[in-house]
Amino acid sequence: MNIPGFGGAASSAGVQVPPGPQLGAPVDPNVKWLSNAMESCFVKTGMSGVAGFGLGGLFGLFMASMAYDTPYHTAGGASPATPISSLPWRKQLSVGFKDMGKRSYSTAKNFGAVGAVFSGIECGVEGLRAKNDMTNGVAAGCMTGAILARNGGPQAAAVGCAGFAAFSAAIDAWMRMPKDEE
Repeated sequence: MNIPGFGGAASSAGVQVPPGPQLGAPVDPNVKWLSNAMESCFVKTGMSGVAGFGLGGLFGLFMASMAYDTPYHTAGGASPATPISSLPWRKQLSVGFKDMGKRSYSTAKNFGAVGAVFSGIECGVEGLRAKNDMTNGVAAGCMTGAILARNGGPQAAAVGCAGFAAFSAAIDAWMRMPKDEE
């Protein structure tokens, strides 16, 4: 079968087109393995968790750096707090960077967990329903919101379900909108 633009034939502009994939040609086993791996719920969940961890770390670093507009005291335990302005300059930097690192790591863990839970549930729902539509995201959002708010009781779980489902529906609707191509 001859497809225009494939097979090394000269194009209408007289430019030699390199040979492309032929129909019925054998598929590279590595490509097949990677394609199958990307369809796995475990891989999707892991990738979402890692991506969420990375984005959460950046977000936490940014938010922690913004928290120092009025640093009154160092973080302390039972002892009275020492004003940070009374510490030497290097000690102030050390305390600030340690606190930024702790906040960044905490936010990264939270974002990673939320990403992994949502992605895993959505992939599972999609597999059970054998459809790829907005209902999967809304159902996964509801379950994720309820799981995240479970320690607050049934009312908090219901509010978490509704809130996360609405947010998921809004994002999914925006992502599925047709794009204006100019």
